[in-house]
Amino acid sequence: SVPLFQIIVDDDDSKVWSLYDAGPRSIRCPLIFLPPVSGTADVFFQQILALTGWGYRVIALQYPVYWDHLEFCDGFRKLLDHLQLDKVHLFGASLGGFLAQKFAEYTHKSPRVQSLILCNAFSDTSIFNQTWTANSFWLMPAFMLKKIVLGNFASGPLDPEMADGIDFMVDRLESLGQSELASRLTLNCQNSYVEPHKIRDIPVTIMDVFDQSALSTEAKEEMYKLYPNARRAHLKTGGNFPYLCRSAEVNLYIQIHLLQFHGTRYAAIDPSMVSAEELEVQKISLHTSNEQEEQ
Repeated sequence: SVPLFQIIVDDDDSKVWSLYDAGPRSIRCPLIFLPPVSGTADVFFQQILALTGWGYRVIALQYPVYWDHLEFCDGFRKLLDHLQLDKVHLFGASLGGFLAQKFAEYTHKSPRVQSLILCNAFSDTSIFNQTWTANSFWLMPAFMLKKIVLGNFASGPLDPEMADGIDFMVDRLESLGQSELASRLTLNCQNSYVEPHKIRDIPVTIMDVFDQSALSTEAKEEMYKLYPNARRAHLKTGGNFPYLCRSAEVNLYIQIHLLQFHGTRYAAIDPSMVSAEELEVQKISLHTSNEQEEQ
């Protein structure tokens, strides 16, 4: 099992980053996972297990309490400095995807983000129509905040994997305190949007689901418009948490995304783990997925 590290990088020692750092430390450009509002570092356990087994270095983390995007970006930059990571790949789910884009934008003059995988992500917080309440989340008791988050979870009949995924997320949500939840909902709904011209050159994969999720069709369309050159990884089903309930597909799309960096200094995988045969297989899968997109 992978130990959970706790790291403080701000002057305020109540701001603790919790993270799992797994896979070969020799890799200097790992894949970092940023969770959604309700998520903790361990919601990505399926990715940690599979990807480290294939030779990737992955870090899954949980943010401290930050109340605005700039403060988050500044703290995250300090965390990367502390971990001595110059460039990283980011996988962001929902709020994590928004923060990943904001961080790429924030560091665009001396780039720290080598690539982005945006899962059920959005580029403008106004889609939640909560910008006017964003300033009052800090006042609300934990049970109200949990109710707001649970309101976005799927209801109705679900397949067993999806039901298990939701149970797991509800359990993680229960583990978060009032200030953690309030700060994340504030980051999720505070009036802000991504400036795409600042991150135009970063390779992006947009991963989304075709079944019910908290994201509206408009929000998805907006992402495609912002990143016209992005690769698209569509999952027929998977709801809000495909990394839990459709992990095999998600892990395959992550590998396909990271393949473009194999053999460069930005590889997230131990070079000795990449066999010629494997590369061939992945080339074929890339080729077929590109053909499908063109049809």
